[in-house]
Amino acid sequence: MTEQTLRLTPGCTVVIAAFDDVPEHHFQVEEILDDCVTGIALTGPFAGDYGEPELALILRVVSQD
Repeated sequence: MTEQTLRLTPGCTVVIAAFDDVPEHHFQVEEILDDCVTGIALTGPFAGDYGEPELALILRVVSQD
């Protein structure tokens, strides 16, 4: 999916697909880069931790801020 398709904006909450041993989880976007977003995991085993998931892992936007 592209940024335009997802309508990513700083502060929005997205759903990150499950990968490795990490389940699907919500993630708050701080910055949008060419191939990833930066921000904080809101749910799941890394809740509260900083991360840089690839754009390809974003399933959908669940809220805009």
